Amino acid sequence: MVKTFHPRTLEEALKIRKDEKAIPLAGGTDLMVRFRSWAGTQPDFPWPVMFINHLSEIRYIDIQPKEIRIGAGATLSEVEQCSEVPKVLRTAVSQMAAPALRNLGTVAGNICNASPAGDTISVLYALNARVELTSLHGARQISIMEFISGPGRKDLGDDEIMTAVMIPIESFTHTLYRKVGTRKANALSKLSFCGLAKIKAGRIDDIRLSFGAVGPTVVRSVETEKKLIGLSIEKLKELYSEIRPDYVAMVQPIDDQRSTAVYRKQVSLNLLDQYIESLTMES
Repeated sequence: MVKTFHPRTLEEALKIRKDEKAIPLAGGTDLMVRFRSWAGTQPDFPWPVMFINHLSEIRYIDIQPKEIRIGAGATLSEVEQCSEVPKVLRTAVSQMAAPALRNLGTVAGNICNASPAGDTISVLYALNARVELTSLHGARQISIMEFISGPGRKDLGDDEIMTAVMIPIESFTHTLYRKVGTRKANALSKLSFCGLAKIKAGRIDDIRLSFGAVGPTVVRSVETEKKLIGLSIEKLKELYSEIRPDYVAMVQPIDDQRSTAVYRKQVSLNLLDQYIESLTMES
């Protein structure tokens, strides 16, 4: 029998989390799969479960002057339908699962699953998203890149609940999100790619490149991106061949039931090539 809790407030939820080490469950679309048991039986959760999707304190999308705060209880459908949320994230969300699951699942849950194949995670890496982790002692914020350290591994204390995801409000002139799966809808990612760039007067003011499902975490190199920032489009054409080996080395997928390492690597690099080529067409 799974022990369950239904806190009435966030404070009560935090106390239960501290005392019982209960797993916070909002939509449950990842957790129910991870801990599934035989058909017709209850999921085999190793810890008590605490339902938090009904807590109004974390069910919101707040547009602030410099950032967007997505409460941990906001559903994927609510994120997809909010026009102020970056379009590239709404695109990624729209390609997740089926509408019924998007009505339950949350961005916070997708992050806490800590899978490199998580559909929103490669986009959130590129958007420089941060997460808010709250305990009875207060709240702390860290970047999503610091939060996830490997498949299923995350910097979440056993007394903490992720309460929000923060995305800086920024504008980009060139955005691309591509998810490659077995079929167009309701498919797990073989790989994903997110490219964001800001080009002004033929100059790269900002560029961010991230790859999902091709390593133990989402692949993004801020150091390599710095080599491209400030370049003119003409220089980008000349120097890209020198930068590309950085990504050849970083993109190191594995074989699994969804795809092969060879396919993942080649398609990832093809998407990178196509994105860079689209930028060079500016001149």
